[in-house]
Amino acid sequence: MKLSGWGRFPTIDAQCCVFETGEKLRKCLKKWDDCIPYGLGRSYGDSALNNCVLLMHRFDKILDFDEANGIVTCESGVSLADLIEAFLPRGWFLGVTPGTKFVTVGGAIAGDVHGKNHHKVGCFSTCVASFELMLPSGEVLRCSREENRELFLATCGGMGLTGVILSAEILLKKVGSGSIKQRIMKAQCLEEVLELFDQYAGCSYSVAWIDCLARGKNEGRSLFVMGEHAHDGVFVIPDKRSFSVPYEMPGFIINKYSLSLFNMLYFQLIGNLGTEDLVTYERFFYPLDTIHNWNRIYGCKGFTQYQLVIPKENGFEGLVKILETISDSGLGSFLAVLKLFGPENENYLSFPMEGYTLSLDFKIEPKLFPVLDVLDEIVLKYGGRIYLAKDVRLTPEVFERSYRGLREFRRIRKGYGMETKFQSMQSRRLRL
Repeated sequence: MKLSGWGRFPTIDAQCCVFETGEKLRKCLKKWDDCIPYGLGRSYGDSALNNCVLLMHRFDKILDFDEANGIVTCESGVSLADLIEAFLPRGWFLGVTPGTKFVTVGGAIAGDVHGKNHHKVGCFSTCVASFELMLPSGEVLRCSREENRELFLATCGGMGLTGVILSAEILLKKVGSGSIKQRIMKAQCLEEVLELFDQYAGCSYSVAWIDCLARGKNEGRSLFVMGEHAHDGVFVIPDKRSFSVPYEMPGFIINKYSLSLFNMLYFQLIGNLGTEDLVTYERFFYPLDTIHNWNRIYGCKGFTQYQLVIPKENGFEGLVKILETISDSGLGSFLAVLKLFGPENENYLSFPMEGYTLSLDFKIEPKLFPVLDVLDEIVLKYGGRIYLAKDVRLTPEVFERSYRGLREFRRIRKGYGMETKFQSMQSRRLRL
């Protein structure tokens, strides 16, 4: 079976195991020397790719719901979309959600995903009460912050390299509506948008679209978006009005000229600035989910998303260097997103740290990776790191210099025999 991540680079041929029970999963683990779980394919690079892959999408039952405490118990192949569809009409929503709802619960734990409210509540793992983990031996352990704590800390953000998450207890959030009160403000430069993040740090959700090609006095110009849950008691899930990109777009369409024109028009033409609008949760949290196969826009060679974080004290200076390097390279991104992170957690390989994170999409082309190597060095200089769930080309040297919990993660992998059984293309490349 041909498989890839969301960036469609690389694409490989893999043996696949589909299972509906823990016993069938054990048989797969006994049969194969090494493997990696694969959810809905929304990690961008090679973190869920291997010669042998465990397809999780049929392990997807919602098992229980404790309505008094808002705790849902589900198998790890349940998607965030499944949870929203089941529980939003009852007044419950995800405590933390990434930019797509087409992610499995297991994938959200393995990537320790984050959203527009990290500065307030942290990563997805803050909503995880416990999970059941199948080890290489087939043994199943319950893991939480109190029970098998080191396995909990290694698995949240561990990119599927500690075992197979079978089920999880997830804490949902009580909300008063399926709508979001949204407000958009313009920032004419990077300094202005960072000031807006500080000024509205008390807001539940905040994010900025940033023009990564603007230069001079407009360098870093942005649209700053903030949101709060509405309380109008309307929980009707909106109609799924969507369209699909039917085939790969020609690669030449995305170039510095088309990107510059798009960025200029998007910045100038966005409406309703400064006023509060009521928008659906779909529009606020998942704007790209309405465009099926939007990854085809980048052409047949695919693309990569480069996501970095820089500590807050170095944020302005570091981001200026990043933006100048991108602008000078002539590369650019339709999707350039800036967010504020709160304090980092204790998970060994979790990505966020207190500071600013910038996400950029780049089509795969010959001059891209040398530019990303330069960006890596800038990120390291300012004390930052790169997100593994988006990575497809990071070197082990850069990785080891930026993830402080790596030694503990490797110790646990070795101690439980995980380093030979659970492997991915990424883990081999990074010597995990």
